[in-house]
Amino acid sequence: MPNLKKLLSDSVIYGLSSIVGRFMNYLLVPVYTYHISAASGGYGVVTNVYAYTALLAVILTFGMETTFFYYANREGVDRRKVFCTALSAVGSVAAVFLLLVMLFIGPVSAFMGYSDHPEYIRAMAIVVAIDAFQAILFARLRRDGRPWKFFALKMAFIILSMGLNLFIFLVAPHWSHLPWMSWYDEADNVKYIFYINLFCTTIVTLGFFKELKDFRLSDFSAPLLKQMLKYTWPLLLLGIVGIFNQTADKILLPRLLPGEEGRIQLGIYGACVKIAMLMALITQAFRYAYEPFVFGGQRDKNSKETQAQATKYFIMFTLLAFLAVMCYIELFQHFVGPDYREALPAIPIVMMAEILMGIYFNLSFWYKLTGQTWWGAVMSTIGCVVLVAVNIIFVPKVGYMACAWGGLAGYGVCVLLSYFIGQKKYPVPYPVGTILGYMALALLLYAATVWVHPTSIWLRLGWNTLMLLVYVAAVLYGERRLVSQVTNKLIHRKK
Repeated sequence: MPNLKKLLSDSVIYGLSSIVGRFMNYLLVPVYTYHISAASGGYGVVTNVYAYTALLAVILTFGMETTFFYYANREGVDRRKVFCTALSAVGSVAAVFLLLVMLFIGPVSAFMGYSDHPEYIRAMAIVVAIDAFQAILFARLRRDGRPWKFFALKMAFIILSMGLNLFIFLVAPHWSHLPWMSWYDEADNVKYIFYINLFCTTIVTLGFFKELKDFRLSDFSAPLLKQMLKYTWPLLLLGIVGIFNQTADKILLPRLLPGEEGRIQLGIYGACVKIAMLMALITQAFRYAYEPFVFGGQRDKNSKETQAQATKYFIMFTLLAFLAVMCYIELFQHFVGPDYREALPAIPIVMMAEILMGIYFNLSFWYKLTGQTWWGAVMSTIGCVVLVAVNIIFVPKVGYMACAWGGLAGYGVCVLLSYFIGQKKYPVPYPVGTILGYMALALLLYAATVWVHPTSIWLRLGWNTLMLLVYVAAVLYGERRLVSQVTNKLIHRKK
């Protein structure tokens, strides 16, 4: 029991740092979009470069973080050798990557569409190389059971980054006349975003002084690395496919639309869909709690029933979040600057795609529990092909809306494949009828908020609130047995 309690408390600390980080990044969106005009394409640049960064981070770590955990916990293995070998491998790949980028910065910048601003690419190349290196160091903290240092370093980055961004965008414009602010140029705000990231990432690296002191190049083991590479390459493939599913539209959009139009549309789309990313936070929070729970209870004879019920509750809750955002979209729209709001119609589509991604995650446990992880790569690849095809075919015709529909189509295909194949390989009694009923109800109520549109904002918000309450009432009635059990437990505790 003490070990279980420690596992749960550590998971909360690790998960909280990640969720807080994403949430704080979420809060920077209004700062950026109210101070960078949509017509400048500046926020499109930020969205595009960070999409490349996310993809490169997966490539440069090549699954070695998970591989490190696997080998560090094997019997008879020298943990120091595992750590030094993993860190050497990732560090070497990151160093070679960085050297190549710096040597060929001109062609690389031109290929990415930033020949006029190679400084963007230099800064983010350094960031992604350091991030890859840090991934093993953070893994070392987790292996050593040091969640508080993990949390402190993550929060240090978040607080420092938030403070510097607020200074650049809210304070610096008013102080630009001061002599010591002569370096500041408001037209360079996009550059400052990347430089702040670089500065904060570098500072956090200094916090790993103790872990870096333990590194010895002499502990590097070539035979061990060979074994680790055999284990890690399928993880690399799965990681690339997974992250490309999330970033493909943001990489492709500027290439599929001519000139500056691509960056402008990407900025508008990227800003608005941040509102939909509330769903991603919910999914991630659920994942931190759910994954260890499922793997820990896989020997329980009722584990399949538990998975089925947990999936139903996940869908119920995310549909509630979907309706809450859409019912109050007139309030949420102020989260982005006025000239970005034309992409608001993409939000319900992106949110439904996020729900499908969460469902796919829930359904994916069949191939993890049966050890057939290659199925994950196959299904994710098929979904990725669908997503890319929709983007290539329709972006030139309808612009950023094709990105939203592409994500929905890609994850929809993944859900269908995982469900039907999974029911043959590892059947789970999902309450499909109930789930589809809740989904149909949520979509019908959302349609009612669109069709009934009173001229008064107060009447609209009142009507939308009524639709939201209808969904809540339907769920409470449908799950009345669960509600009764929870109520009885609460009453019993009070007694």
